[in-house]
Amino acid sequence: MKVLLAVSLALGLTFGIIGVVHMNASATESQFTGSALPGGGIEVPHNQRFHLSTDQQWVSSQGHLSDLIRLQWTADRAKPAISWVDEAGKDKTAIVSHAKANDPNQEDHNHLSIETTMSPTGKNANQLFTRFEIPFDQDVAEIRTHSSNLNVVDGLLRMAGSDGVNRDVQFAKTSDGNVTSPRWTLRADSTNETGANAGSNFHIIRYSDAGEEIDTPFSINRKNGNVGIGSADPTTKLDVDGDRIRIRQSAAPASSSAPGNVGEIAWDSNYVYVCVAPNKWKRTELSSW
Repeated sequence: MKVLLAVSLALGLTFGIIGVVHMNASATESQFTGSALPGGGIEVPHNQRFHLSTDQQWVSSQGHLSDLIRLQWTADRAKPAISWVDEAGKDKTAIVSHAKANDPNQEDHNHLSIETTMSPTGKNANQLFTRFEIPFDQDVAEIRTHSSNLNVVDGLLRMAGSDGVNRDVQFAKTSDGNVTSPRWTLRADSTNETGANAGSNFHIIRYSDAGEEIDTPFSINRKNGNVGIGSADPTTKLDVDGDRIRIRQSAAPASSSAPGNVGEIAWDSNYVYVCVAPNKWKRTELSSW
């Protein structure tokens, strides 16, 4: 008796669901059909849409009930994707997430990628190619672009950070496996901001072939505008940490009243000239020893 009752309830529930589906489907212009794409699937009637909504939160213990669309790979090299195609059905763009590469010899990708096709007249004509990728399973995601230029039009490209953190723009060399080795860094340094425009000083840093920091060949102190050449902590308007300064071109004022600005320095084979007042020069003779 209990078995018969269970079967009756199951059949009733099943036919009830079928009736609801049929009723909802009949409200559309046409029924779902089989897809003509390779691999088959279901095709939604032309110009129809999916409308999904939720009032659920993203809560792990409840199974993330707010994920209205969930794409899952069930084999280690599967790649769930959302693709956009042109009127001829050819791929143009895609969003793909996967762990392993197609080639077993490559390192695991472990990323979400935005892909677009290569040039139709190029070496890899019309092939989808990763332009932007965001890795997963990383505490700090190394976001990458490939064969892509970044243009900011009528906007701002900002590198921000909190006190005690360097803000870097780095130029590096890339080798196989997306391994990078730094060559130059533009940096707002980690010096704390203590008021009166102090802190967050500007540095240009250079690196060795091994990617190790060598020194700071150029710096600017934000508080006073002091410029350092070879010094990361300049104490005058121009602080050169070296044993000589070179002015490559010789030039001699035509006379002591030749045009000039205070502080200009010039030289020739006989004299060093210094402009001590507007349009007023003095010189000192050079001698051999």
